[in-house]
Amino acid sequence: MQYQRLGQSGLQVSRICLGMMSYGTPKWRDWVLDEDASRPFIQRAIEMGINFFDTANMYSAGVSEEVTGRALKDMAKRDEVVIATKVYFPYNDVPNQGGLSRKHIMAAVEDSLRRLGTDYIDLYQIHRYDFNTPLEETLEALHDLVKAGKVRYIGASSMFAYQFTKSLYLADLHNWTRFVSMQNHYNLVYREEEREMNRVCVEEGIGIIPWSPLARGFLAGNRTRDKGGETKRSKSDQYAHDLYYEDADFDVVDAVVKVAEAKSVRPAQVALAWLLQRPGVVAPIIGATKMPHLEDALAALDIHLNEEDVAAMEAPYVTHEFAMGAR
Repeated sequence: MQYQRLGQSGLQVSRICLGMMSYGTPKWRDWVLDEDASRPFIQRAIEMGINFFDTANMYSAGVSEEVTGRALKDMAKRDEVVIATKVYFPYNDVPNQGGLSRKHIMAAVEDSLRRLGTDYIDLYQIHRYDFNTPLEETLEALHDLVKAGKVRYIGASSMFAYQFTKSLYLADLHNWTRFVSMQNHYNLVYREEEREMNRVCVEEGIGIIPWSPLARGFLAGNRTRDKGGETKRSKSDQYAHDLYYEDADFDVVDAVVKVAEAKSVRPAQVALAWLLQRPGVVAPIIGATKMPHLEDALAALDIHLNEEDVAAMEAPYVTHEFAMGAR
């Protein structure tokens, strides 16, 4: 395993982050693994040297955090793992149960700490931008969590580049804690982040930790143009069908498959290798519901793509409608 500083912070994370959205309860999404089925994947990730685990309070309505916390307590020393979680999405329509108000952030962090079974969160991230709360209110609340010792670092997720830039400016202006990471939607079939957000991150020393690095499995090369596929998720994930599945997207996959065949590796390995070599990218967040998913991710670290490989895979890309996503 390779390790890298998360942005300009001193925090060192594995170059592969295990996304915990796949672990919790299938009552939330039918492709999610329950706790017993999840544990072998978490154990294998630790054996591989992965020290970075990303969940969110909304995944499986909180059960993902519980599964994550119990597994890491049993399998690893707390100071040897980096636990990341997120706040924003509500569970219901009751006022103050979602968003990024000071009231909700302070309540949500306590709930996450309890579910994770820990007294601090390494990386606390805002899951989306809150248009209904002053940015200053959100940033000061996050800063207070850091100063209280409940959170070590803060990060952000998908938003417009101007919003992220404004947050960095306000943090500097008020001497508040700065975001050290950006978890955005970025992969070979969705590259709109290259226009502005990724450039901001590189310029400001922000670590990029892309979600959906394989386009929800699309880049594994096992989807069909009729929106079918081999896995339960490929058949039921309507969100992925809305994001991808354009003809040009399949052209990208065809190019990935061709490069993979030439190197005698899997398409998923090539797609991850491309992402790992992009400017500013620290650790793609992978989902794993089959053991080869983990092995593919580890193998991607050792794959070298030359200029011709990169050009071939990037050439079919077409502009996409901007998609922050609600995962």
